[in-house]
Formats: sequence, C-alpha cells, structure tokens
Amino acid sequence: MRVARILIVDDDELLRLALKEVLSLEGFEVTSAGNVADALRLITSNEYEVLLSDLHMPGAGDGLTVVSAMRHANPKAVTILLSAFPEMDAASQAILLQTDQILVKPMDMASLIAAIKERLAIGAPAGRLVESVAAILERSATITIQDWFTRVQNDSDVMSVPLTFEQRTHHLPQMFIDIIRRLRSFKSFGSKEIVSAAATSHGRDRRLQGYSAAMLVEESRMLQVSVFHTLQKNLAHIDFSIVLTEVMTIADEIDSQLSQTMAGYISESGNDSLAVLGPSLLASFFQSTPREP
Repeated sequence: MRVARILIVDDDELLRLALKEVLSLEGFEVTSAGNVADALRLITSNEYEVLLSDLHMPGAGDGLTVVSAMRHANPKAVTILLSAFPEMDAASQAILLQTDQILVKPMDMASLIAAIKERLAIGAPAGRLVESVAAILERSATITIQDWFTRVQNDSDVMSVPLTFEQRTHHLPQMFIDIIRRLRSFKSFGSKEIVSAAATSHGRDRRLQGYSAAMLVEESRMLQVSVFHTLQKNLAHIDFSIVLTEVMTIADEIDSQLSQTMAGYISESGNDSLAVLGPSLLASFFQSTPREP
C-alpha cells in the first residue's frame, strides 16, 4: 500500500518541523512549505494525498489559495486548514465548502493524526469540483436569468411597463456571453475595449418600450444581485484564489454595459425630441415665409 504523502504549509518554522517529525513517525511522507508561493510550486510539480495548511499567512495569498490550487491539481486530496481563531461562525461554513476540515491551533497531535487517517479512509466527497466563475455563469445562465426575472416581477415600478418574458429578457443571453468573454479575456478593470452593440441596442429598445432611466439602472442592479446569488449557491465549486478579482470584473463589466445601454437610451430620446420638434419647426418655417399672392 502506497504511503500517503502530506504537504504542510505554515509560516511558523517550529510548527512545521514539529508536524513533519510527528507525521513522519506515523509513516507519512512529509514535505513542507513556509509560504504560499512555495506551496503552489510544490503542488504543481508533485502529487499529494493530504494538504495541511495554515489559514492565515503573511504575504500574497492564504490557506484558501493553497486549498484551491490543490483542488485543481488533485481533487481527491484531503485538505485540512489550521486556524488560530476558534470562533469562525458563518465564515467557517463557507470555508468548509472548500476544505474538508478546520482544526484550531494549537491542536492536539493525536487528534490531528486521527483526523488525517479518518479523512483518508473516507476519501474525497463525491463530485467535488473547482470551476472558474466564467464556467459557473456559463452553465447557470438560464437559472440566473429566471432569478433576475423573478426579482423584476417584484418591482412595481419596473413592472409598470407591461412586457412579455421574451421582451423583458431578450438582451440577457448576449449580456452573459459578453460577461463570460470578459472574464476569460483577463482585461483590466475599466477597460473600454469590449464594446457591446447589443447593450446600445437594448437602451434604444427600452426607451421605445417606455422605460425610464431609473428603471434601467434598477434592472442592472438586480442583474448583479442575481449573478452574485448564483455564485453564492456555487461556493463549493468556486476557486477562492481568484474569486475576488472575478467578482470585481463582473461588476465592472455590468457597469460598462449599463453605460453603453444608457448611451443608446439617450440617443433614442434625442430622436424622440427631434420627432416632436420637427413638425413645429416646419410650421414655424411656413408661418415666417412670405406667401406669393
């Protein structure tokens, strides 16, 4: 039977040495890293059955970054986080969606060894998978659109404009395509390079349908809420190491599309004004032009 290989990640050198000695005596093959960067290099170049990582570490990244990397490299690996904070409440529940167990430091060595052996015996949870935010949104687009539509139905102001489901949601499939493309393009925040003709067209359509500018803004706000609700439901699959950047990218792209939508809305409003002024200007012209006898 193959000896289980353990990767210990902790900035406390004395603790790393102590854990390595104890676990080696228990028959495990132990490797250690003192920071996230070293841990990521080891994870990408070696295979481990167990990850034992401190949650809070100085420098870039933390224990969740290491856990997410391990999930990608070896989804079957047992992942255990060590934390010096015994009271984690709701936060610990979200973290447990990513890791198998949280142990509080200083931990009893016998309990740690028992936890490792128990987790190895149980094996990895079935269907454990880490996905990019783009992949989650791509497979959940239809559900997210329905969630958005439900929120819209509960808004009396927006619903004051009677539209069918198709009329109300026709712009969203392309919007999700644009958001997903933006996530996969790795463009910087505030980028003006991704132009959406569909967003501009949506603004013109909403003006013709009778929307106010405030309704457009509220629709956009509800879309962000629905997207983040979808991500919340998929916490068990999200790569925590990049989730903050991707959430910021989503918000940036939705705001960019709202800006383009408002430009289309305003351009259509201008056409309305010209249509109203046209006959008046024409009448004034005939009134001021001398008539031949």
